[in-house]
Amino acid sequence: MSLRIAMTGATGFVGAETLDQALSVGHHVTALTRRAQPPRARLKWVPGSLDQAAGLDTLVRDADVVIHIAGVVNAPDRDAFEMGNARGTMAVVDAMRKRSVRRLIHISSLAAREPGLSDYGWSKDLAERHVKASGLDWTIVRPPAIYGPNDREMLELFRMAKRGIMLLPPGGRLSVIHVADLAQLLLALADDRDLSLAQTYEPDDGTPTGWDHKDFGAAIGRAVGRSVRTLATPAWLLGVAARTDRLFRGNGAKLTPDRVDYFCHPDWVAATNAHVPKQLWMPQIPTEEGLKATAQAYRNKGWI
Repeated sequence: MSLRIAMTGATGFVGAETLDQALSVGHHVTALTRRAQPPRARLKWVPGSLDQAAGLDTLVRDADVVIHIAGVVNAPDRDAFEMGNARGTMAVVDAMRKRSVRRLIHISSLAAREPGLSDYGWSKDLAERHVKASGLDWTIVRPPAIYGPNDREMLELFRMAKRGIMLLPPGGRLSVIHVADLAQLLLALADDRDLSLAQTYEPDDGTPTGWDHKDFGAAIGRAVGRSVRTLATPAWLLGVAARTDRLFRGNGAKLTPDRVDYFCHPDWVAATNAHVPKQLWMPQIPTEEGLKATAQAYRNKGWI
């Protein structure tokens, strides 16, 4: 069934993949953007941002479902995280309620499970609480680490692997998911209410108990064709690296002090009691294959 989907974050990594898939299966999409975008069939771009009520009103008008992907992963302080994640989410909720649009798919993060670890996690937890109190027909998705051909957040790991050495947090395990699998889930949820109403899901690649950090580093090494030596980096050294990264790259830094405690947390594995029902969605891309395809895409772009 063709849906009228309103989408935030459609120009970002996850949003762009979700937008492409939505259009490819015949949905009509209205998407928020700060900058002019090329026209596409069945797509209407709406100028605006999360802090502009008029743009959000136009975005959600006549929508069957809103997929809220936009948010910030890097910010200079707690207030900026709150603005981009919590207040931005509340603005989407307000616009939906004014237009009597009921169905909301909200993309959160596993970081919301541990709001005391980072300002980012705190802001994502606060956004979730806004969604749960909204009175809307909501579903929350907490993705683990997301990878794929256009991702720049995990790019540094591929670059390190190509050099044959990888610095990783000490101990712990994580879950991962390919961006195409995540996008398929979001669209499956957009078309579903019976199973997913008022549910919080933690999807992954289907690997039981997730990935050990060392094993995941080795998998990235295989993807780039290198035998990789992985080194567990203590939290204090990651803190030094974060301050150095901020010194040289400013707001463009990928490793920030706010992320250090988050990275060093030992359990970022999707909870088995929060998995998506198999009749609704299952991951399709084996991670070893997905990592190899991602590495090749990086090569084609000249990123590694």
